[in-house]
Parts: sequence; structure tokens; C-alpha cells
Amino acid sequence: MLKIAIGFAIFAALSLFVIMKAGDKASLGGEQHGGDIHAPAEPAPASR
Repeated sequence: MLKIAIGFAIFAALSLFVIMKAGDKASLGGEQHGGDIHAPAEPAPASR
């Protein structure tokens, strides 16, 4: 039981260290594909 508690404390400290170092650059939004999200392109005007 003591080993589990020590392992959890080490893991929590390491996680906090990584989060603090990353700052606002860390993306916690999940899996993302591609670059920035852009608004959809406007449709072309209809020709008559």
C-alpha cells in the first residue's frame, strides 16, 4: 500500500511539473487533426 501511495505522489508531482512548464501551450482538447480551425469558406455567387 505504501508503494502505491509513493508512486501516486511521484506521478502527481511529475504531472504538475509538466503542466506548469507547458503553461498555456498545453492543449487539453483531445485529438486534433490539422492546424488551426478556420471558418467555412463562403459559397461562390450563383451565376445566371
